[in-house]
Amino acid sequence: MAKNDLQGALDLLILKTLSQLGSMHGYGILMHIRRVSDELLIVEEGSLYPALHRMEQNGWVRASWAMTDYGRKAKWYGLTRAGREQLASREKNWAQVVKGVDAVLRFA
Repeated sequence: MAKNDLQGALDLLILKTLSQLGSMHGYGILMHIRRVSDELLIVEEGSLYPALHRMEQNGWVRASWAMTDYGRKAKWYGLTRAGREQLASREKNWAQVVKGVDAVLRFA
């Protein structure tokens, strides 16, 4: 298991959210993850924005400023081609992590 597999779960959630819903602002990403997970996953803004910044630096997301539905200016994030490739890689890796952890939990 790679060292950052569990830590990379936030990146995976963000990339998947953007692939499913298109461009979103950070708060929208937080709320989507929270709602879809039935409030099991509550991502703090202090974790989200550094992750988005890092992902932007890596070229996985592109950011631009736009207005929200509530008339507030916010930074919107969209997935890039490199981000889609990263998502595919991380989904595959995550499936392996889940399979491995499940095998250990079921060992009798």
